[in-house]
Amino acid sequence: MKAFVLLNTELGMESKIIEALNGVEEITNIHSLYGIYDLIIEMEADSMDKIKEVVFNKVRRLDNVKSTITLLTYGEPLHNE
Repeated sequence: MKAFVLLNTELGMESKIIEALNGVEEITNIHSLYGIYDLIIEMEADSMDKIKEVVFNKVRRLDNVKSTITLLTYGEPLHNE
């Protein structure tokens, strides 16, 4: 199962959050964003329960994370060639 997590952070704290999440096995990518959200996390796990555990226990509990929105994917991704 794949999910994307949008994060709002305290001003200027993006790099500290990225550093804190480095090494979390389920997180495959983290990108900085322009716009309403500051970061987007791409993650993969075997179950919805594991995604929930990572988001609640490893992401949302970090200092300087103001809010999150989790987007769950379904089906196969479209691959442009």
